[in-house]
Amino acid sequence: MPAKLSTRPMLRRCAVAGAAGIVLLGTGLPTATDDDRPDLNRFYRQKVAWAKCPGEGLPKDMQCGKITVPLDYAHPKAGTLDLALARYRATGEKRGSVLLNFGGPGGAGIPEFASGGKEFMELTDGYDIVTFDPRGVGRSSPVSCGDREENIGVADDGTEVDRDPQTVLKQLRRAADACARHSGPVLPHIGTVNASRDMDVMRQALGDKKLNYLGFSYGTRLGAVYAAQFPEKVGRMVLDGVDTLTEPLTEQGVAGAQGQQKALDDFINWCVKDIACPFGQDAREARKQVVRLVESLDENPVPSAFGEPFTGQDLVGAIGHALYSEELWPSLERALASLIEDGDTHTIESFAGRAAPTGREETADPDGGLVDAEDIPLDNVPAALMAVNCADDPDRPTAGQIVRNLDRLRAEYEQASPVFGLYRLTEVLMCYGRPKGTDFIRDEVKDVHTPKVLLVGTRGDPATPYRWTVETAQRLGSSAVVLDNKGGGHTGYGSSKCVHNKVDSFLLYGTLPPDGSSCGLEEDRE
Repeated sequence: MPAKLSTRPMLRRCAVAGAAGIVLLGTGLPTATDDDRPDLNRFYRQKVAWAKCPGEGLPKDMQCGKITVPLDYAHPKAGTLDLALARYRATGEKRGSVLLNFGGPGGAGIPEFASGGKEFMELTDGYDIVTFDPRGVGRSSPVSCGDREENIGVADDGTEVDRDPQTVLKQLRRAADACARHSGPVLPHIGTVNASRDMDVMRQALGDKKLNYLGFSYGTRLGAVYAAQFPEKVGRMVLDGVDTLTEPLTEQGVAGAQGQQKALDDFINWCVKDIACPFGQDAREARKQVVRLVESLDENPVPSAFGEPFTGQDLVGAIGHALYSEELWPSLERALASLIEDGDTHTIESFAGRAAPTGREETADPDGGLVDAEDIPLDNVPAALMAVNCADDPDRPTAGQIVRNLDRLRAEYEQASPVFGLYRLTEVLMCYGRPKGTDFIRDEVKDVHTPKVLLVGTRGDPATPYRWTVETAQRLGSSAVVLDNKGGGHTGYGSSKCVHNKVDSFLLYGTLPPDGSSCGLEEDRE
């Protein structure tokens, strides 16, 4: 359930508008041989037509395009979606493409690419590097749950968790109905199983026989699902910050709260050594001040940069994203000081990647076309995160289970983290009232028969604990090769030179590190 939005220090969301059309080809395509198999030939006949990305402040060498995919792969005539893509072209002799996913779920690839794509320029020695906004995310039919008064239900301030369980159930039902009403036809077809099928259409449209892939955080789940669905199409695949394939959302939430609390404690220990730290110079008292600040904002929100209330749970979400990289700590310290001393939320909100509200009742294009960047709804990131996580998990708490277990769950999550506990519990509860999720990931994504896949696990990762790397490697079977990153922060590619070099060597030249080898802190200081 990691709410990963970036693999590197720079976390900025830029407007990306416009994409070129599609050219149809007629050769080299898979054909339907079974009368019962849906005919997807027209989708596999696409070729991306790349063009300049319109918009202010975007890299001039980044190009934009799109592909069209079926809304429902089982019924491809029932409607289509356009998915937004972006690329940097190969500078050397092109050998194909590397597809990037920055995580989430709910993270749009194109704005991440615009702000942090230069980190991947070594890969352009042999590849076009390409990213995309997955279905339901960013410009690709973004899901939404509507206005703030109805969209997140118990997530607005976390205080709903304290109320009578029957009140919580009503809030959850209302929130699920609002999400269905505002998201349009894409919501029942969101999730990793369909997103991985979209990636295979991308692979063909990019002209690649095999998919070369670099996925971070949630993107590792997406890559593993692709490997299970299309093992014969896997090329060189790297999974960095490995997500779990088996743990229920309730267990993922506790693990996430514990990891984020440890990262927060580390940040506070660093902050109090600086006289400018807004929490003073005593670490124990500083930790109490953070809790009091969250509680105070939940009780009395302040106006946000967009005029809406900025609550304690908004602050929790922003801090959680900022803790993914130690390089962001100085910026987080200054942002918290601005909030505490001046009531200014502008800087702290930037960590959450919030976009301006659109004021539109319907946010998704009903015809499945690309949405303009300025029309992406404010709540698309949390709405897509919830939608995908719920779609990927077959477990659903019944009303009776929520009533019986709410107090126990609340205590368990608050013990895991007094700051992040309620935030994480809310994400789990939000699956109530939604359709049952898929069994495919938990039951079928295992023992994949693919070329070797490189898995990078970071020992101090606050979002995806290292044990998930070990468990996923065992689950994937003999194809998995583990690289043990001894450092901290979420994922290794953006923070460890050693990891960065080993990943690039594998993607560019096929050179794999030995299974179980490591990158140490001393190697990154060289």
